[in-house]
Amino acid sequence: MQNQIIKVFVMLFSTAMLLSCNPAKKDRYVENHYNKKEVAITMRDGVKLHTVIYSPKDTSKAYPILLQRTPYSAGPYGAGKMKTKIGPNVHLMKEGNIIVYQDVRGRWMSEGVYDNMRAYLPNKKENESDEASDTYDTIDWLVKNIENNNGNVGTWGISYPGHYATVSTIDAHPALKAASPQACIGDFFFDDFHHNGAFLLSYFKAISLFGTYKDTPTDKAWYSFPEMNSNDQYQFFLDKGPLKNLNEYFQYEKLDMQTASTKTVIDDFFWKEITEHPNYDSVWQSKGIIQHLDKVPASVATMIVGGWFDAEDLYGPLETYKAIEKNGVGNYNTLVFGPWDHGKWARNVVKNTVGNYYFGDSISLKFQKEIETNFFNHFLKGKGDQKTGLPEAYVFDSGKKEWKSYAAWPPNNVVKQNWFLSNNQSLTSEKKATNGIQFISDIKNPVPYSEDIKTVFIPRKYMTDDQRFAGRRPDVLVFETEILTEDLTLAGDILAKLKVATTGTAADWIVKVIDVHPTDTEENNNALQDHLKMSNYHLMVRSEVMRGRFRNSFENPAPFVANKKTEVNIQLQDVFHTFKKGHKLQVQVQSTWFPLIDLNPQTYVDNIFLATEEDFKTQTHTVFTDSSIEFSVLKK
Repeated sequence: MQNQIIKVFVMLFSTAMLLSCNPAKKDRYVENHYNKKEVAITMRDGVKLHTVIYSPKDTSKAYPILLQRTPYSAGPYGAGKMKTKIGPNVHLMKEGNIIVYQDVRGRWMSEGVYDNMRAYLPNKKENESDEASDTYDTIDWLVKNIENNNGNVGTWGISYPGHYATVSTIDAHPALKAASPQACIGDFFFDDFHHNGAFLLSYFKAISLFGTYKDTPTDKAWYSFPEMNSNDQYQFFLDKGPLKNLNEYFQYEKLDMQTASTKTVIDDFFWKEITEHPNYDSVWQSKGIIQHLDKVPASVATMIVGGWFDAEDLYGPLETYKAIEKNGVGNYNTLVFGPWDHGKWARNVVKNTVGNYYFGDSISLKFQKEIETNFFNHFLKGKGDQKTGLPEAYVFDSGKKEWKSYAAWPPNNVVKQNWFLSNNQSLTSEKKATNGIQFISDIKNPVPYSEDIKTVFIPRKYMTDDQRFAGRRPDVLVFETEILTEDLTLAGDILAKLKVATTGTAADWIVKVIDVHPTDTEENNNALQDHLKMSNYHLMVRSEVMRGRFRNSFENPAPFVANKKTEVNIQLQDVFHTFKKGHKLQVQVQSTWFPLIDLNPQTYVDNIFLATEEDFKTQTHTVFTDSSIEFSVLKK
């Protein structure tokens, strides 16, 4: 039963799957207005990729092509079986576009062997391929073989499909006019499964989705998920102990026919990749796409979309936008960020909540109709002259709960301000006396990332969770301002500049930025869990971890010197949030965040995935009061 629930949940990664479910009544719009055709498109190296084409039945005019390449299935497969929703949104579906879905190489009905975040090859030799060339070859076939197409192609996708939309812009086919990477993966050492080198233990169940080997086309799932047999993920992972004890979920016994002996083999290539490459080495570096975005031509317009509370892919879309902006000459490149979790902008819901927190009504619907549809229509059906009427940055202030438009992101009128982690739990604009504040990091009692007792496939809700449960623990340091007498708007990145020490030789450092609501507020909403009220709600606005060994270099980790004061800088992703008058700005600092991230042994080992029970030690950590947080503050 649990596996069935997870399999349904996995489909949420794909926009197609997000929009295909209608439990109340089957929507027959697609089958009434579109014809479906399934074809195999041959790539330059001979591999055939399964492609599903939805073409309007009205053939009186030419249509642009909207292409999504996905690892999450282009199905349903077979004659007469059709999605109930197609395209980025219902408006683009009903206006009429040729909508194409493709299983990427090695997934579902496509040939070949899948490579997770397959590396881009800048100087391909004849018949060499990567995802950029697969996209090029696909578009080339589509514009030459689909009837009634107008020669213009757009790409889009959320999460992994968003990554493939990004890839489409590199060495782009001349027919590609517009691309919208949404919640796009940028680099697996900073997105999804890692954050600054710390392993996202909470993503454990998803490993097999990407690492189970397949070399023949199939229309049925070939992977299965680990059975945890527990509803308490905190206790489950605590009881399991070191990460190497999780190998059992990905192993099998193999008989050596020559020696007649058996040996244990890791049967999941993604788990093997993660555990054998704990550092940012050439394997991870080759898979990153951000560093190749200087190859996006000005002929391709881009609209990068993300959510301020996206637990999976926050790094990717922000860094994708910034990289294109930095390297592009004459590029149309725009950023849209709203108060969403992963992919919520594609859902047809009125009330916009993330976890316990309510941000307003019709936010996603407004984006789909006024922003996304406008973007694609302008470049695929209209003049394509970049005069879309859309701003460079269309961003939602998650504190004031309103949209804002800017000519640049971050806005031009942003200044850097340093706030210091002072004594008596104070966050002050001036450095006070330098002291050390100590706490014990108990390896047997790590700080939970959520107060909920449950097991999840992918954690999302915690991004807006009330942080009072953490702030009241002795191993979480709290620093906050006085009650604000005027609004304070943060717009851009945050840099935590910690000065720390530890009695051990290894440690993680977590920084959370929190909006403390007034105690006398009357505000409440139906999304709140029963035990909560908005009175004194501690809204987590942004958070991040730094695996301390990577403080100087992600490629070359180094231990701490015990009891030595050491600088640890943590780059937190951008925010756009107004801490309103009457609220307080709070910072929490801790060293465990379990089981969102794996447990650091707090004793330096070369590879944490090989750490033994004996390596794990309780340590005393110190944060010094000349530590500071650099905020990007919007000037009035």
